[in-house]
Amino acid sequence: MRLLRVATCNLNQWAMDFDTNLRNVKESIKRAKAAGAVIRVGPELELTGYGCEDHFLEQDTTAHAWECLKDILTGDYTDNILCSIGMPVIFNSVRYNCQVFCLNRKIIMIRPKMSLANDGNYREFRWFSAWTFKGEIVDFQLPVEVSEAISQDTVPFGYGYMRFIDVSLAAETCEELFTANAPRIDLALNGVEVFMNASGSHHQLRKLNLRIDSIRSATQTCGGVYMYANQQGCDGGRLYYDGCCCIAVNGDLVGQGSQFSLKDVEVLDALVDLDAVSSYRASVSSFREQASHKTNVPFVKVPYKLCQPFRSGMVPTSPVEIMYHCPEEEIAFGPSCWLWDYLRRSQASGFLLPLSGGADSSSVAAIVGCMCQLVIKDIEKGDEQVKADALRIGQYKDGAIPMDSRELAKRLFYTVYMGTENSSEDTRSRAKRLAEEIGSFHLNVPIDSIVSAFLSLFETLTGKRPRYKVFLQHDITLLDYCNAANIKKLEQPRRN
Repeated sequence: MRLLRVATCNLNQWAMDFDTNLRNVKESIKRAKAAGAVIRVGPELELTGYGCEDHFLEQDTTAHAWECLKDILTGDYTDNILCSIGMPVIFNSVRYNCQVFCLNRKIIMIRPKMSLANDGNYREFRWFSAWTFKGEIVDFQLPVEVSEAISQDTVPFGYGYMRFIDVSLAAETCEELFTANAPRIDLALNGVEVFMNASGSHHQLRKLNLRIDSIRSATQTCGGVYMYANQQGCDGGRLYYDGCCCIAVNGDLVGQGSQFSLKDVEVLDALVDLDAVSSYRASVSSFREQASHKTNVPFVKVPYKLCQPFRSGMVPTSPVEIMYHCPEEEIAFGPSCWLWDYLRRSQASGFLLPLSGGADSSSVAAIVGCMCQLVIKDIEKGDEQVKADALRIGQYKDGAIPMDSRELAKRLFYTVYMGTENSSEDTRSRAKRLAEEIGSFHLNVPIDSIVSAFLSLFETLTGKRPRYKVFLQHDITLLDYCNAANIKKLEQPRRN
């Protein structure tokens, strides 16, 4: 057996928060090494955060990423472990989205992304260029500060793979998993056994099913070990990255991380048998035939062993049952985790919600209630970071600890029923009952006087009073206008 312990991770990174991002990267490497892993892959653009948007156009963003990488390389973090670290790199005045492979305080290779995501919520072509030189690896001159710190002038840059003494490894980056002519096909035919995918994939209802199917299919078709890492959480924008790092071997999932979590760092490891990959490929005649007249892919030779010898009692990690949340859970957990991240990172003290008793505001209130439940569960599991955030946001003093979701909601969630003479008792009572169920600090505030004052001021200044086109004989209130979603047009204002 050629046994290899590998580790992947979910990291809760924040756009442009280099200190926090670096701390999370270091922590993930420490945990991977503690588990005995010799390979660690992290999320796409993990040093900067994926959602920097136009900040990627600033030279400082790339410069700070190199400073973070130098910090990692000058410590013992990469000793005896191959680390894939995601960051932007500028080469010949062109900015690339890259994975930087480091081992023993040196940079082994830089792999730029070849297929950029540029649809839906993604706009990577605005900030990056795709690497299009498929059959070429060139020399990249390291920044002076990094070069002097690690005593290395240049590093191989481009598309290719790393050939160690006992294993061959290569990278794919996020979108490349889903492309028709994926890099892994040629790489697998060239003998690459381990694929590392650094991803920045956001949550979308049932998207995880497609992602898992693609990862399983990739290793089922070509064989191999596939390591998938992803960001998790709100990185400062409107998207939630849903983690679910995983490890697949020959079509089977042998490890799966959480999809929704409040943790900053989650590391997943597995012990894989590379001889099982060789046997799997050798059993497929069509694979053998295609591999016999493959197109050669350039590689970087690394005179180092990663595999560990077999010892009695060592057993490769067995396949696991894939965990999918039902759609209702996805709808509840995704926004809840996003809200918690936004709340703790923005340094705000809570949320205020006008709770009308209708479907929209009630749904938002329920999601905040779910957020409070998730926080309490993580505190009960011993998550010190979640506990510290909850103590600060809830302003707990004298050793008090959040123990109940309703009590926590009372401290950070404020709901207000703003009724008028036109409001029904049904909506008022529904808002009150829901607030009691969640535990929010709830107020019932009549606003008839405010609406009347506003309409009077409007009429005094314009000499006109607004009316609905379909209710010409009735006065209306501003609140009616806001809540009547089915009425789209107003009559032109006219004098009374």
